[in-house]
Amino acid sequence: MSSPARSGFRQGLLHAAGIPAMVLAAGYVGFGALAAGHGLSLAGTLLSTLLIWALPGQLILVEMHTLGAPFLAVFLTVVFSGARFLPMTVVMMPLLREARGRPVHYYAAAQFVAMTGWAWTMARFPDMPAERRLGYFFGFIAVLMASALASTALGYLAGDLLPPMAKLAFVFMSPMYFLLLLAGGTNDARGYLAIVIGAVAGPLMHFVAPQWSVIVAGFVGGTLAYAAHRMWKKGGLQR
Repeated sequence: MSSPARSGFRQGLLHAAGIPAMVLAAGYVGFGALAAGHGLSLAGTLLSTLLIWALPGQLILVEMHTLGAPFLAVFLTVVFSGARFLPMTVVMMPLLREARGRPVHYYAAAQFVAMTGWAWTMARFPDMPAERRLGYFFGFIAVLMASALASTALGYLAGDLLPPMAKLAFVFMSPMYFLLLLAGGTNDARGYLAIVIGAVAGPLMHFVAPQWSVIVAGFVGGTLAYAAHRMWKKGGLQR
């Protein structure tokens, strides 16, 4: 690892060892407690954090395991739930690339793309030298992963001390933090429009089709925000 990359790695460690790790830890304490309450083993619960690395996918795993779904159905559902990371990875990779980087480093980084790390680093990469970014990402993710694994184990082993509502509250702290990260990292009208429209469309769609509300709200919010931005930009150019 080059000197700029090492410097970036240390900076990523320091930046993650604060609010990002604490909020993620709260979410994984709740997940560990829920997994224990639904009969998953400690080893399986920890492996889900390490290999799935996304709370929504892990919650799907717990729910389908509780329902007794076949392994193949659980596997495919969790895999498809992670499809949302593909466009995020495509957007991030050009910012991670630098002249001395090896392809294996980028393949490794792609495996750890998740909402917290993506939102945090994407807001900071434009102002960071390219040769520091990959190291920064790995340092940031290393702390988050360590925090998530330790918190998963803590929640699993001490979950009986938490009331059911507290477990759910801990789990939903992470999505709220993601929303704040996205809002804080948004610097144009399209981003704000997508967040606002999606926030309104989500609850409304839940009354119409609860199973599809998140997907439809995200699609509608992003599409309408993009269309509104295009219309505004076209009108501005015509003037």
